[in-house]
Amino acid sequence: MTSTDSFVVVVGFDGSENSRNALRWGMDEAKQRDGEIRLITVWSKPPLAWYPALLETAAGEVVTEDSPRQAAETLQAAALKAAEDEGVSATGEIVHNDSAASALLDAAQGADLVVVGSRGHGGFPGLHLGSVATQIVNHAPCPVLVVRPKAS
Repeated sequence: MTSTDSFVVVVGFDGSENSRNALRWGMDEAKQRDGEIRLITVWSKPPLAWYPALLETAAGEVVTEDSPRQAAETLQAAALKAAEDEGVSATGEIVHNDSAASALLDAAQGADLVVVGSRGHGGFPGLHLGSVATQIVNHAPCPVLVVRPKAS
């Protein structure tokens, strides 16, 4: 980063509780560094029998969506609104990709920091670190912050 460039924080956001925590951390980091957020929401093809999804937005609202693309758009719009409400400059990108890690790693090129939740919606509930977070930690071209849930 040069003195004239803004500090860029890439945040992976899938609407999960961990990604909402990552968004909060990303916003705080961007505020402290007078930076901006690049919010990445990835969607892929639905299973053959797609059922409308119940989603929780960044604000904790539950909505029903008819397609994965529409769900991603709704989630990202709510997250961008949350950043705006906090006074954080934010842009968003909705990516159609079967690999969320690949999309986030592409977005991380030229970024100063990547922030992800320790795990998202998929995978195995007992894992402490999901596959996407593991890929980002091992392959990101910049520092990575993995946000874990608070111990209960």
